[in-house]
Amino acid sequence: MTKIFSFYVALLFCAAANGQTLLILGDSLSAGYNMSIEQSWPSLLSAELQTLDKSTTVVNASISGDTTNNALARLPELLSLHKPTSVLIELGANDGLRGFPPALVMGNIKQIINLIKAQNGSPILMQIQVPPNYGKRYSQAFSSLYPQLSEKYNTPLIPFFLEEVIVKPQWMMNDGLHPTAEAQPWIAQYMAKQLAPYLRNR
Repeated sequence: MTKIFSFYVALLFCAAANGQTLLILGDSLSAGYNMSIEQSWPSLLSAELQTLDKSTTVVNASISGDTTNNALARLPELLSLHKPTSVLIELGANDGLRGFPPALVMGNIKQIINLIKAQNGSPILMQIQVPPNYGKRYSQAFSSLYPQLSEKYNTPLIPFFLEEVIVKPQWMMNDGLHPTAEAQPWIAQYMAKQLAPYLRNR
């Protein structure tokens, strides 16, 4: 009996030691905008990662309307509470829609990356694009800040999933900005494939 008990204790310890938590720090694109949270792609992500042999606890800390500054203010408490091994940074869309200076967005994301690394977490950055009607100069300056940050801070950069979704009108809400509930399973599968190389095997 003692040997069996010791075996299960060791097994539980091993599982805890090998466990990993992915925190999603995002905005309405990840927060399940106008749908139940269970339908949102982050809620479906853990199961998709499991199929790729990447057993991961997913914590969705996304809030609709969040800017990089809002998320930066929330981050220290989130890191302390969840102690994530990895953090997906899906931010900047609201900054761009409000015409915030790219330098301001870059500075906020830089601080987010540094905070994550200071807590021994691994940041993963998602590319964000703004609509072309903001002008070519602004759009290019905005989109280029992500690869610059990725290179400077040695942070993985993954593609913007909305670019794959927006080409299918049936997957977009009437506002032209947010994916529908029907698009969420595909997004979860897509994101699992993008994130898997940067997560540990179970």
